[in-house]
Amino acid sequence: MNHTWMKWSALPVAVLLAGSVAMAQDQSSSGSQSSSSSQSGSSATPTPAPAEKPKPTVEQRKENQQDHIANGVQSGQLTAGETAKLEKKEAAINKETAADRAANGGKLTPSEKKQINRQQNRTSRQIYADKHNANTAHYGNNKVGQRRENQQDRIAQGMKSGQLTAGETAKLENQQKGINKQVAADRKANGGKLNASEKKQINKEQNAASKNIYHKKHNAKTQPQAEPKP
Repeated sequence: MNHTWMKWSALPVAVLLAGSVAMAQDQSSSGSQSSSSSQSGSSATPTPAPAEKPKPTVEQRKENQQDHIANGVQSGQLTAGETAKLEKKEAAINKETAADRAANGGKLTPSEKKQINRQQNRTSRQIYADKHNANTAHYGNNKVGQRRENQQDRIAQGMKSGQLTAGETAKLENQQKGINKQVAADRKANGGKLNASEKKQINKEQNAASKNIYHKKHNAKTQPQAEPKP
């Protein structure tokens, strides 16, 4: 009788102990899940995307184009003829930009900016194509070649500094193109060489071209430079 009573009285205590253990396990499991969830949540925090670079302004785009062309002139990747054509296109874009600004109180409308940017994109592709085609400016190691290279370097420097406008550069390069064409014809007629009188004539023409470069670099016309980026 006493054994039976003790047996049944011990049963509720065992049930209570088992329930306490189960609750403790549930709380421990819940806590670990919560901790794991918070850790995974913190590690999954997305990294803020980098801010987009502002698009270049019309003036910055124009200056960039001039730098690309000037680099091609100095490296010999662009011939005088190619440079003259590219600068003629740039001069036309600049003229159109000036006309649009004059008609709108000095500003450009969104549609005008879009149109100018589209034209500059076409010119940019042409610059790349001309710089990577088979045509290159061969200067040579003789005096005529050195003189020709010096003229191109002076023109390129004027383009980069803004002393030469696109229109002025186009005219100077056309002048160089004419001299180069004459040199090639003279060489072809004389087995690849130039005689003394031909050298004298070419040097005289380069003297005139040199004065023209100096005058255009020091006149009142300048290529507007873009404002420095913040």
